[in-house]
Amino acid sequence: MDLIKKAIKVRENAYAPYSNFKVGAAIKSETGDVFCGCNVENAAYPQGTCAEAGAIAAMIANGQRNITEVVVAADTESPVTPCGGCRQKLAEFSHSDVVVVFANLSGEVGRMTINQLLPGAFNKEQMEK
Repeated sequence: MDLIKKAIKVRENAYAPYSNFKVGAAIKSETGDVFCGCNVENAAYPQGTCAEAGAIAAMIANGQRNITEVVVAADTESPVTPCGGCRQKLAEFSHSDVVVVFANLSGEVGRMTINQLLPGAFNKEQMEK
């Protein structure tokens, strides 16, 4: 099953009773393992978790640190990109040339690199003295 199908499938598990905006994400690590996540809302906004953050957390929990592919899926008229916070999270664990695919349920897709999504991303090198 490809990453788009996995992101669409996990999207169905999203817990989004407040916004009704379900999102699924699938990421592939450098070992080829795939990790999925869906958004989880909370009545105490903004304490929810984005789909991308859930997928990254699953990857980290499995001892991996490097993303090589990303797909984000939502039921929208046109595909939507990750939010700003998730762009930064994806940049933390990806090279700038990693492609992020964003898809809707109608089969439309868009593609941008991490660098295109977040030019000038803040990184750990900037924190070094």
